[in-house]
Amino acid sequence: MASFVIEGGHRLSGEIHPQGAKNEVLQIICATLLTAEEVTVNNMPDILDVNNLIQLMREMGVTVAKEGVDTYSFKAENVDLAYLESDEFLKKCSSLRGSVMLIGPMVARFGKALISKPGGDKIGRRRLDTHFVGIQNLGADFRYDELRGIYEITADRLQGSYMLLDEASVTGTANILMAAVLAKGTTTIYNAACEPYLQQLCRMLNRMGAKISGIASNLLTIEGVEELHGTQHTVLPDMIEVGSFIGMAAMTKSEITIKNVSYENLGIIPESFRRLGIKLEQRGDDIYVPAQETYEIESFIDGSIMTIADAPWPGLTPDLLSVMLVVATQAKGSVLIHQKMFESRLFFVDKLIDMGAQIILCDPHRAVVIGHNHGFKLRGARLTSPDIRAGIALLIAAMSAEGTSTISNIEQIDRGYQNIEGRLNAIGARITRI
Repeated sequence: MASFVIEGGHRLSGEIHPQGAKNEVLQIICATLLTAEEVTVNNMPDILDVNNLIQLMREMGVTVAKEGVDTYSFKAENVDLAYLESDEFLKKCSSLRGSVMLIGPMVARFGKALISKPGGDKIGRRRLDTHFVGIQNLGADFRYDELRGIYEITADRLQGSYMLLDEASVTGTANILMAAVLAKGTTTIYNAACEPYLQQLCRMLNRMGAKISGIASNLLTIEGVEELHGTQHTVLPDMIEVGSFIGMAAMTKSEITIKNVSYENLGIIPESFRRLGIKLEQRGDDIYVPAQETYEIESFIDGSIMTIADAPWPGLTPDLLSVMLVVATQAKGSVLIHQKMFESRLFFVDKLIDMGAQIILCDPHRAVVIGHNHGFKLRGARLTSPDIRAGIALLIAAMSAEGTSTISNIEQIDRGYQNIEGRLNAIGARITRI
């Protein structure tokens, strides 16, 4: 197991480029199964979750070629359907959260899919009801094999249907969407997720010959087609990484420029950091964060304590709340962080409290942070990364802390952040991988 050793207290300076969006690329890779023709994907991040899914695709019989530093081509012409029923395939699916999005494309194109319960972050219950009920609405039959612990999904030909999702699940919407593009007739998905990742998937599928309307809204209409063809696609910059770098600059009192962020796709993220008192400027498609000795949390108009909560897009993504919580520990003022989606994601605050942060964990979903106003620094500590987003939040805390910190279980960070220590060391951080 690898660890990071971080020498805290160093300011950053310079430019940093965000990687391709992890949450988008996992959907895009699965969507390449919908055609026998070649699909080329640019700006793919070199991270554990993506690399594991690419390897899984190879083992499924998909021809995968690395065309450039961050460009891959996929050709799902000869998929090994027998391998898809093997214990080896199912075991690999169980360790990779993104594998759940193989269901829609496989049922749509091959009429059958087997999947084990997918893994991923330990951040509380992440139910699959939205995926399953949606694909059932298209006419698929689900059966759970208790002995093997797998779901078997079959369908002769999917049939378009109207559905109102019980939650605006991003991966659930993606899965249903990928199944619906090859279904017979028209599918209407209401309360669909409409994150930029979903918009990107819709546009790619339309370039492949799908007929999807309502893109960027929560009401998608899909007219089924007989087949899809190949295309080229470029992945957006990762908005979570952009937000992480904004928070990192504030915590370390650093002046940095985040390059090519696709500002129009960041939604409420820049404004949410401004509510914590952080200055940032849009310069073309870059974000400039000036060095700040202090930053003050805003209050609501009536003077009540600021609350920052996650919500479906265009609300604030839950993936940034861990970062915002850490950033608030050095702000002037107090804030309530309300993590609505996952009941275990705030449990990493005990590690921040050990570092000297003033945080009251109210319940599994809410924490009140009383900022230090940089009055005293966090202390270096021995830490463990419980999930991807808490991992980067702890790394930010350690970079701002006094003394040396060690973060173990950094495989969790590697799942979502490409060569993070190399890129941060290039602008002044002191992080060693051991």
